[in-house]
Amino acid sequence: MLTSATVLTVNNHKEQPDMHFNSIHKAAILVAALLTQSVLPHLATAQDIGDIPPEIRIITNGHNFPADAYTLLVQEVGNPTPVLAINTDQPMNPASTIKTLTTLAGLEVLGSDYTWKTEVYALGPVSDGTLQGDLLIRGGADPFLVEEHVRSMLKILRRRGVQHITGDLILDNSLFDTTMLAGSPVDNQSGRAYNVAPEALLFNFQVVNFFFYPHTNGRDVIVRSDPALPNLRIDNRLRQRDGTCTGYQRGISFSENSENNTVTFSGEHPSRCGEYSMTRAVLDPAQYNYGLFQALWRELGGEFDGQLRQGSLDSLATADATPFVVWQSPPLGDIIKSINKFSNNMMTRQLLLTLGLQHAGVPASIDKGIEAVQQYLDGVGIDRSALVMTNGSGLSRDTTLTADMLGAVLQRGYQIPTMPEFVASLPLAGIDGTMRNRMTSGDGHASSHIKTGSLNDVAGIAGYVHARSGKHYVVVALVNHAQAHAGPGQELGDALLGWVWQH
Repeated sequence: MLTSATVLTVNNHKEQPDMHFNSIHKAAILVAALLTQSVLPHLATAQDIGDIPPEIRIITNGHNFPADAYTLLVQEVGNPTPVLAINTDQPMNPASTIKTLTTLAGLEVLGSDYTWKTEVYALGPVSDGTLQGDLLIRGGADPFLVEEHVRSMLKILRRRGVQHITGDLILDNSLFDTTMLAGSPVDNQSGRAYNVAPEALLFNFQVVNFFFYPHTNGRDVIVRSDPALPNLRIDNRLRQRDGTCTGYQRGISFSENSENNTVTFSGEHPSRCGEYSMTRAVLDPAQYNYGLFQALWRELGGEFDGQLRQGSLDSLATADATPFVVWQSPPLGDIIKSINKFSNNMMTRQLLLTLGLQHAGVPASIDKGIEAVQQYLDGVGIDRSALVMTNGSGLSRDTTLTADMLGAVLQRGYQIPTMPEFVASLPLAGIDGTMRNRMTSGDGHASSHIKTGSLNDVAGIAGYVHARSGKHYVVVALVNHAQAHAGPGQELGDALLGWVWQH
């Protein structure tokens, strides 16, 4: 079964690129840093406070970072004066570290107990187990309507007496404005799970796990999918090649034809691979929801004779507008853990749109959500003059903010009554989320709650370090420079976290 934890882990922009440097490369950086340390000093600005620590300067000089390619902020919680502030008034692309702002605004504006509701309507009489009419599912922007939750929702429908549906399945996705779908993915990879767009009704993040196994005949490759959608056709053109389990995507190419709901796998898969898996967003949202509904409804013993239709409850002439089933999501206090731990873009964008609903009503739009965040920042007295927000998740080339603003957000997050929920939503260094493979031992291990961020040429961290002295520090480091995402940005961030932990 495709579990929610599995979906969360894979449904993100790549926050963990291959960042392992061999010892020769690291030695070269150290030599370069020592040679250039006096040549490439940081040029202090009027806002800078403190000196860049030597272990950080080694990295900035070793990778030839220009003086304006990074920003660093270290500030004790509750103390207005930073310990270290470098370029903190300079607008930078924050990548996914901006999720700290979106989730904090959600936590304070909506409340930690806020839940989303998905409504199921029986548009006809139910008699002797048969719904004589259509079944309508109305999306309520639930960002975590994963497979097991959809199954549980349909089990309630079965328990309340519906076994056979004679009409169609109508999906009501009218809560969001269609303008939120404008534009292309930041990397033009629409099939990648981290690029799934928000929808008022979206099952299971719109993703399928594909599993590949070399056939014992030595030629073919077996492909299985989870969930198995009856309306998704798999065109398997894979062949085996003799070899070990290596190569990009193990030699597997993926393509999709949306006109006939077909995915095609081609290429040569190594014969000595065991189970290999690939996760992709497939179909369009309505077709995906329709396929998963059919699969789960039949799994539960239900019968369905109809087809897929899209429409809104408000446009249908029906006297009975009382939902037959209401499915309630987990509370926001739990949802933000899924967002921040695994850097889930779609869930963050759903949250921003929900803030827009709260702020300005139906239909939700990105602009309304941004206005809600701006109003929140104004209300708590955080300067947003340098903030450019596009979708709340950081999956954008146009988003900018300053380390000063992000630091103020984190300071706020540590002072609110729901501080424990907010801090606990951030990955714990060396333990879980997008920090699970970083700082796995040594200074700072299991002592920092850190939101990571990564786009091509962008890397960042933002969160809290619980230092060995017992003090708590807000820490922000953003790098906007060629190949920052491929290792140098992580090096700088981890070195800063270790240095702060020593305080």
